[in-house]
Amino acid sequence: MAMTDRDDMMIEKFFNQAAQQQIEDHGFTERVMQSLPERKLLTAHRMSQLWTLFCIVVALTLFYMFGGWHTLQGLFVGGLRMMLGWLEVLMVTAPTAEIPVPINPMALALLVAFVLIYLPYRIGHKLSAAL
Repeated sequence: MAMTDRDDMMIEKFFNQAAQQQIEDHGFTERVMQSLPERKLLTAHRMSQLWTLFCIVVALTLFYMFGGWHTLQGLFVGGLRMMLGWLEVLMVTAPTAEIPVPINPMALALLVAFVLIYLPYRIGHKLSAAL
């Protein structure tokens, strides 16, 4: 262990000395940085924004043309019906099943609400924060 600590100290000392060292270039780096064209970067950024806007407009147009809202509405209603069907089957069969721990229907409803509402919200929030 002592050898590793000594090695770490030597490596840290080496890199601290290297970080403090400056190479004299007679202002070359500053002249190069000032001569870089900022306009091309701004143009590229503007083109990126325009391309993103174009893709969004095309996606929304296709969404409207092909009835995307009705499709999403059908998926949501179908998923809701399926979930309610599963919940109904669970509520009907749970009292007749031999389960060692009693299931409280209210606790089950809260758990389902947590999974269906809160978790997607938190995941979406984390994804939007990452972007």
